[in-house]
Amino acid sequence: MKINIAIDGPSAAGKSTIAKILAKELGYAHLDTGAMYRCVGYYALQQKINIDDEEALVHMMEYMQISFDADGNVYINDQDVSKEIRQNEISMVASKVSAFPKVRKHLVRLQQEMAKDKGYIMDGRDIGTIVLPDAELKIYMVASVNARAKRRYKEYLEKHIEADYDVIFKDIEQRDYQDMNRKTSPLCKAKDAIELDTSDMTIEEVVSAIHKLMKEKL
Repeated sequence: MKINIAIDGPSAAGKSTIAKILAKELGYAHLDTGAMYRCVGYYALQQKINIDDEEALVHMMEYMQISFDADGNVYINDQDVSKEIRQNEISMVASKVSAFPKVRKHLVRLQQEMAKDKGYIMDGRDIGTIVLPDAELKIYMVASVNARAKRRYKEYLEKHIEADYDVIFKDIEQRDYQDMNRKTSPLCKAKDAIELDTSDMTIEEVVSAIHKLMKEKL
């Protein structure tokens, strides 16, 4: 029997990394909802769309197709943008466009449609509260700003993306504030979510902890 797993939490908490590993081990599909918002922000910049214009963004989205392959690569209209959408500046743009109700409504509808048949691991900011409120297992993954900044800095260096630790640290703090204080679907822990602080945990330990929680649910 397959279930849906919702993983929420702040930026750079390791949600996508953990979700990808779990999906591979369980034979589930991973849907990185944060990447979808990054795609909207990235594509808007590419198309020179005003990211403060909600109607223009929604109109643009009617002509863009977001897809994922089995390896977790992200595509906009069949063009691989996996690396481009991970740039630090795109993180802030994604947070901005995700605050628009109509943008969220469009993407949430797509996400819910994808997960209807179960067997999905979704990660984001409002999966357990808005996108998949009926998910059988909800995880709220947190970590200190320092731990998250170190991880993101390391990730950028490994991907040969130019990085500055202090800038990343400040951006994560700002992103947290934006995500928690926006009017539409702010980042918050679902009442039935299990909180997991990964600050001092290895990837293997986090995966193992979620496997244990999943067995308890099943």
